[in-house]
Amino acid sequence: MIEYWNPQIERMPVDELKELQEQKLKELVHYVYQHSPFYRKKFDDAGVKPEDIKTLDDVKKLPFTYKQDLRDTYPTGMFCVPNEQLVRFHVSSGTTGKPTIVGYTKNDIDQWSLSLARALTSIGVGRGDVLQISYGYGLFTGGLGMHYGAEEAGATVLPTSAGNTEKQLELMQDLGTTVLACTPSYMLFMNEAAKQAGISIKDDTKLRVGVLGAEPWSEEMRTRIEESSGIKAYDIFGTSELSGPLFTECTYQDGIHIWADQFLVEIIDPKTGKPLPDGEQGELVITTLVKKALPLIRYKIGDLTVKTSEICKCGRTHPRIMRVLGRVDDMLIIRGINVFPGQIESVLMNIPEVGEHFMIIVDRVNELDTMKVQIEMTDAAFSDKVNDIMSLEKKVASSLKSVLNLAVKVELVENGSLPRSMGKSKKVIDNRKI
Repeated sequence: MIEYWNPQIERMPVDELKELQEQKLKELVHYVYQHSPFYRKKFDDAGVKPEDIKTLDDVKKLPFTYKQDLRDTYPTGMFCVPNEQLVRFHVSSGTTGKPTIVGYTKNDIDQWSLSLARALTSIGVGRGDVLQISYGYGLFTGGLGMHYGAEEAGATVLPTSAGNTEKQLELMQDLGTTVLACTPSYMLFMNEAAKQAGISIKDDTKLRVGVLGAEPWSEEMRTRIEESSGIKAYDIFGTSELSGPLFTECTYQDGIHIWADQFLVEIIDPKTGKPLPDGEQGELVITTLVKKALPLIRYKIGDLTVKTSEICKCGRTHPRIMRVLGRVDDMLIIRGINVFPGQIESVLMNIPEVGEHFMIIVDRVNELDTMKVQIEMTDAAFSDKVNDIMSLEKKVASSLKSVLNLAVKVELVENGSLPRSMGKSKKVIDNRKI
């Protein structure tokens, strides 16, 4: 039986959904023009007025918003409400410059929680579930965002945050955790830690669902996680600027549902900025239709994906985005060839002798770019025979070259020798930037 949080909204006829979006878009542009000096100037500079936006197609007239805009207006220069109307701040890490600060009204928090409640319901999570949240709490949006959404959906929340894995496994068993929310990297780490402690997540816990995100991961990695832990692993999407975790796949695992009554989604050519039709890969652009404190107009997310507007098998009529292929700024250019870490992961996870952990090392030698991939072998594949190791390295290198059209040096290492992560994993070391 398919479960809905609100079938009237989630299965709304497409024409009615577009009419609702059109009305909300027109209200939004008038709202930001009136309440945001930043957007008023941005619209004026682009030669567009709120009354110019009459249809959904007119969204193309509006200028893009960039992450740098949030940094340039630090701390609250893009807000549409005074601080006394806010109930919360979240702050990004700011590792590449000024952090981005997002403020929320009570309505914004409610809309955020509603989005996740719909999403969790679509994967069968709700009353009777114990949802263990192993995303970080605090300034990062993951923990608290999932917390409020899970409570709204009716689940019992276990707010473990990230780290202290031994305690996490103990509580998972003792309190009967049925759903785990964390990064794919931490799911792998927890699975390893459980095995070392003599615990089988598949047999010794009640865990049945993983809500995994905050970093790119491949379909092949999903298969590995599901087979090793016995759970159903679902992709979750969101960004700190929009409101942290917001959307998931449904039980059909065929794309992430974007709630069209709350957000307007576009796919654009990252080079030209022109909108692309359904089915074509491009950069994700989202407009928030219901946020009050920090609404965003045509915000360039930086993620590469594909959009479909086909009605899902679950009956939901809202558009879906397919699994994120990577970020525009994560793309590596090696001797003129574009390479995404996700492509490498997909190849490796199809080779049984290869473990789940790898590291990509890019360098420049004599003005020539080089790429080496360090890969852990499974315990079963490990051999002290040099010929066996060399044969497997050649097999992996050949598989990578057939997909990447690029010669890659492969170095096989023992299981457990590469760094583990309790949060977002680091899979690339680019020495050309150091």
